[in-house]
Amino acid sequence: MAAPAAAEDALTGAVGDLGARFVLHWGEMGTRWGVSRTVAQIHALLYLRGLPMHAEEIAAILQVARSNVSTSLRELQNWDLARVVHLAGDRRDHFETAQDPWDLLRSIVRERKEREFDPTLAFLRSCVQSREFAREAPETQKRLRETLSLMEGLSAWTDEILKLETAVLKKFLKLGARVQALLR
Repeated sequence: MAAPAAAEDALTGAVGDLGARFVLHWGEMGTRWGVSRTVAQIHALLYLRGLPMHAEEIAAILQVARSNVSTSLRELQNWDLARVVHLAGDRRDHFETAQDPWDLLRSIVRERKEREFDPTLAFLRSCVQSREFAREAPETQKRLRETLSLMEGLSAWTDEILKLETAVLKKFLKLGARVQALLR
């Protein structure tokens, strides 16, 4: 019973009560997004603290093994969500994350598109271009072509959205349902 209380005290001491709740919630959400709880918690901690932290400090605050922190930081770096920074007079690697939520969103969308969406798009293209495709039933051919067309459109749209400046993207999101009315 003392260990969980100590962990909560370390986290609360680092980011406050509301911050601790955010870090814990972000960890829970991370498991739903397909990343480990620790990866998501480290990201949330770096984001809320807003300053570079070394792995030992992260491990102490989150009360997790140093090896788990190292593995999680590598994963965050692979997702382009954490980067190494060096501080004068300290030989340890410190880690930070972007402080702009729009930049974080762009990184996540770009990485998920590259890892999850693009391989499916490539697979669909290879299906439609294969010799076997002509031997498929017309309904199957139609469905595969339509799916490919939809995914190509979404891919191009996502690439364009990722290029938008934050101010433009904010305006775009505020339009909401008004876009539908405009297009009618």
